[in-house]
Amino acid sequence: MATIKDVAAKAGVSRGTVDRVLNHRGNVNPETEQRIREVMKELNFTPNKAGMALAAQKKKCCIGIILFSKKNPFFDQVLEGFQDKSRELAFYGCSIYVQRVAYDPQAQLSAIEACKKHPVDGLILTPYNDPIIHKEINALTKAGIPVMTVNSDIEHTNRLCYVGSDYYQSGQAGAALMEKLTTGDVNLGIINGDLKILCHKQRMAGFTDHLKGNRRFKLTDRGDNFDDDLRSQVLVESMLEKHPEINALFFTAAGVYGGCKAVQKVMEETGRQFTIVTFDEVPTTVELIKKGIVSATICQEPYWQGARSLELMFEKLSDDTFSPEDAYYGKLSVQIRETL
Repeated sequence: MATIKDVAAKAGVSRGTVDRVLNHRGNVNPETEQRIREVMKELNFTPNKAGMALAAQKKKCCIGIILFSKKNPFFDQVLEGFQDKSRELAFYGCSIYVQRVAYDPQAQLSAIEACKKHPVDGLILTPYNDPIIHKEINALTKAGIPVMTVNSDIEHTNRLCYVGSDYYQSGQAGAALMEKLTTGDVNLGIINGDLKILCHKQRMAGFTDHLKGNRRFKLTDRGDNFDDDLRSQVLVESMLEKHPEINALFFTAAGVYGGCKAVQKVMEETGRQFTIVTFDEVPTTVELIKKGIVSATICQEPYWQGARSLELMFEKLSDDTFSPEDAYYGKLSVQIRETL
């Protein structure tokens, strides 16, 4: 009797890919799926569901998830993707162990230690781009625990793969939006999250590189809010007080609600108008768009990021021969008041 291993070998794919076709879990190229089904027919393959479930349950696995602060609602949507996919994979004996940490390398290191003690068979995290995290990721992979990055990547490590946005591209998209939404001279204020988070740094680079040579734009001021609304409010208040010529703001990360509280106050007191481009379709930003305060926000599939990364990690733990791509990029989309 033919086995999943036989089908995978003849079709030239991993056993995990055959399993996805059998269980209608998607994310398989249509041509590949057709080839697998033809091989199944050729080999008279009949899946033994009871046997598959029993085998999976004998090899239970726990996957550690480390995301950033509960203060950032974007990660609530990423977590929802993890949780829904986890419920789907529970049939196969897969569970998750989730931790949310502050933007701090020591806090993340403590969370990694907690995952090791739990213990976990694989780790998915949004990494703080710091040498101590680099070192820990490489130590985990050397110990046979695969590590995957989600939402933001990390440099110089042996991580398995990355799932998220192309942040340099998203920064360029933000700059292109700013060009289309403005006329005349633009004095920019940039509110960044934390340059030690690689995706924030990449967005900044994409945004500023795109605007180089455009004489309409002048970078007037910038600062970091560490994805915190209160810090963001204080930062923007100071920025607008020091530079009354600022007429556009670009938020590379969270803290939009707090920053826009400062903007609203200035608008009410002086009548000044601003063009504001942000990221993510979180509820508070949606309300700011509806009110005409935020001009546009760029969305990056947070639910997909969680669900897809967990699916890939489960496939790796189920089939050690599975070799994922280096990076899986989500699609960018834009929301303005007229599209909500």
